[in-house]
Amino acid sequence: MERCRIVKRSWVGALVLVLCAMPVVAGTPELPANPRTLPMQFSLQEPAAGCGTDCAPVVFAAGMITADTPRRFEAFATERNLHDGKVVLDSDGGSVLGALALGRAIRRLGLDTTVGRAERAATAGKPAAIAPANCESMCAFVLLGGVHRDVPARSRVLVHQIWLGDRRDDAVAASYSAEDLVLVQRDIGAIVRYTAEMAGSLGGGAELIEIALRIPPWEPMRLLSRDELKRIGLDQAIPPVAARQTSAAVTPVAIVPERAPAASERGWTSVDGNSGPMLVRRHPLTVEGERIGSFDLSLSCGDVAGTYGLTYAERRQAGPGGGEAVPLDRVRLWIEQTEVTLDVVSSRGDGRGVESVAIGTVAAPLVRTFAAATTRSLSVLTGSGSTAGTTTRIGNAGLGKVFGQLETACGRGKRDTHARLEAAAR
Repeated sequence: MERCRIVKRSWVGALVLVLCAMPVVAGTPELPANPRTLPMQFSLQEPAAGCGTDCAPVVFAAGMITADTPRRFEAFATERNLHDGKVVLDSDGGSVLGALALGRAIRRLGLDTTVGRAERAATAGKPAAIAPANCESMCAFVLLGGVHRDVPARSRVLVHQIWLGDRRDDAVAASYSAEDLVLVQRDIGAIVRYTAEMAGSLGGGAELIEIALRIPPWEPMRLLSRDELKRIGLDQAIPPVAARQTSAAVTPVAIVPERAPAASERGWTSVDGNSGPMLVRRHPLTVEGERIGSFDLSLSCGDVAGTYGLTYAERRQAGPGGGEAVPLDRVRLWIEQTEVTLDVVSSRGDGRGVESVAIGTVAAPLVRTFAAATTRSLSVLTGSGSTAGTTTRIGNAGLGKVFGQLETACGRGKRDTHARLEAAAR
């Protein structure tokens, strides 16, 4: 039985690494038409006539890695001459065990690996052009399987924790059994053994695992810098360049004291506000898995019929050494593929941290669709000046059970703009 898989999060914890479990996924679902969401396909580019010293065959491997992918790849290789060839990867990841078996097959056949995709079909005597692509989640470990590895300048490698796929959309609110933890830890052990085999005396595998294990499922995937690609051994060809900023410029700090228990991290709940019912949800605020605070989201009756008021109330801890956390100047929400910009009405520090409040209005149909789905998530993005802040994905656990109360009350009761600020005062 396939236990773990990884899927990319476009927006998109602390048990694991690039993805995992029953099936496991690691990111926002792509449209069905996107070939990256289909099982991995292989195509061979034969050496062009007059290729001279550059006559190695090229295998384009694009799509999701499944438990069956290693068997299909070995059948593909058996029927063709791949001697001294290179595998070009374009994948969002997928099955943990499938990816490890695929990487071992690539190493066993003595093939190199890189990241890219076929930009156009090959023509007579002319090979296909290779365009930049992404190698995400478990694809990074397949890349490690190459005898020689390189990542072209505009291609990217991104990693993330492994997680139980059916609980990835709302990992904080989900429940986990002892068997779940056993499966996850067993697959982490398999990844550790694999990276030790593939990295060999060059090392680097431990750093790849350590970086991936930092990123919980509610954060965006972590882009590996050029220096990291070199150290890990995923890029053995291109000289290192200045590492690009790949994550929020916020220093991990100690856990923030919690506010009054009106909101729960276990899911959306209904509370009585001074101006009527409100739906509230608390979520950890993290950077690469390090908790730097928490925030509350609250939904209340909107000022206009057919809308709901939304309040974002955050408490962010001061950094080490007494340095103040940076006040926010923007908060955005993505819900049902729609962007909602919130107005930051307050963001100020007290020497120990920064408390911020932002408010906005969300159309009722968006909230209703979000609440009605079995599993669904929205994303909250914060920032300050030119510095990226945090991106957090929040599920809808419990919302379907309590949304009707708010919908009914808003349909018959008065609306008060100040109701949206009540969560900040708790």
